[in-house]
Amino acid sequence: MTIALIDYGAGNLHSVHNALKAAGAVDIAVTADPDAVAKADRIVLPGVGAFGACAAGLRAIPDMVDAMERRVLEQGAPFLGVCVGMQLLATRGEEHGSHDGLGWMDGVVRALPATQVHVPHMGWNDVTPLAPHPLIEPGEAYFLHSYAYTGSGVLAITEHGGPVTAAIGRDNILGVQFHPEKSQRYGLALLQRFLGWKP
Repeated sequence: MTIALIDYGAGNLHSVHNALKAAGAVDIAVTADPDAVAKADRIVLPGVGAFGACAAGLRAIPDMVDAMERRVLEQGAPFLGVCVGMQLLATRGEEHGSHDGLGWMDGVVRALPATQVHVPHMGWNDVTPLAPHPLIEPGEAYFLHSYAYTGSGVLAITEHGGPVTAAIGRDNILGVQFHPEKSQRYGLALLQRFLGWKP
């Protein structure tokens, strides 16, 4: 089973690669090659940084978005987006202006309100599922973000001055706002479930 870990200059690639390996993945390709993505059994999109820069970095790789859409949306390969990789699934992101996302999920990524709580939202926090999902279980995960998704397909929330989206998804697509690679046992268990997922 091949895992394509997409390298578009915006990911915590080394940590995510090591976490996937620790979860049992053997054939992991850290790749910016759309052909490798088009043939992979599973696809992981990491992401650290600003929404607009990440979206631009992904689109700067010729044919990458087309390969992702063909493999994930048309052929049904299991997909995992992590942190900004999850946010990019949205229709739009409003970090430093308005930027188009992939539009796989109908939602917008907006700044967390810095009213009564500290922004960025950083550290360990509860993940509370809103509905049963084979990959998302209740537990504690590590978060680090200043922007959050609102829209359709919210699978789990966390609390940070109010409910904040922790996971989104539909069909063969899952996105998590937290970092599985930094979430120790909880994160490794999630990655193990992803490796065995048959949506």
